[in-house]
Amino acid sequence: MKQAMIIINPSSGKEEALKHVQTVEALLLDQGFDVIIKETAKELDATHFCIAACDDCFDLVVSIGGDGTLHETINGIIDRDHRPKLGIVPLGTVNDFARALHIPLDPEEAIQTLASTNVRKVDLGRLNDQLFVNVVAAGSLAESLSAVTSEDKSRFGSFAYIKEGLKELVGNHSIPMTIAYDDQVWEGESPLFLAALTNSVGGFEKLAPEASVDDGLLHCFIVKDLGLFNTVTASISLLFGSLKNHKDVIYFTAKKVTVTSPEPVKTNVDGEEGPPLPIEMNIMSRLVEVIVPEEEISSE
Repeated sequence: MKQAMIIINPSSGKEEALKHVQTVEALLLDQGFDVIIKETAKELDATHFCIAACDDCFDLVVSIGGDGTLHETINGIIDRDHRPKLGIVPLGTVNDFARALHIPLDPEEAIQTLASTNVRKVDLGRLNDQLFVNVVAAGSLAESLSAVTSEDKSRFGSFAYIKEGLKELVGNHSIPMTIAYDDQVWEGESPLFLAALTNSVGGFEKLAPEASVDDGLLHCFIVKDLGLFNTVTASISLLFGSLKNHKDVIYFTAKKVTVTSPEPVKTNVDGEEGPPLPIEMNIMSRLVEVIVPEEEISSE
């Protein structure tokens, strides 16, 4: 019999996860799965659950929660010989990965997507010894984004990040960084370096409009020093999908990137605090199969 594991974060989506898990279980049982339900209680629980699913050759793992739960779940497949298919029921505030795959943000609709026969092989990024699904940020601005509270994200959505970002950028706190990518090197001062796997970052689906979940590329932005006026124009560019063309932004794509600094610098990985610099990133091309809506066409 096919085996499926449901990994749920009971505190996600204003604690709606437990309400949806029975619906997911019933749908999977109807599809002929033997279902196991695992609830997270502490950090890295989702990773350990997914490792067990890989070791036991499960056919499917379903993540019910926000981007943080999903980030932990996919880290369970790192360096595993067997990787189950992945199903996603987004309950977080932003849900960037689900947005990029056109998985409905309404939980009930997303649950019905789990019955889809359509799967898409998607890229994941590797940062040092962990995987990420969406974005890595480094710099003083990245530190401020990690400080965005759950309450602010629930209240302001994507604009909670702009609110914190504007405060940091107006302060004009840049740090020295060396960014090596493929066969090139950039050296200078910046408040923010950003590497995205998808078109949606922080709920803004036009950060890198040409980015695809399976294009084998990191879409990278280096923000140079910005005054108040340029900060406002950069924010407008972000909203309209033209940030890469802003005169104070350097944009490039790469398969491998390293970022170093002589100063202690924190990172933000998939919306959570990440490891300090130095970091090395590379693409894990089409590493995992994700169940997507029937109408979502896979690119080959």
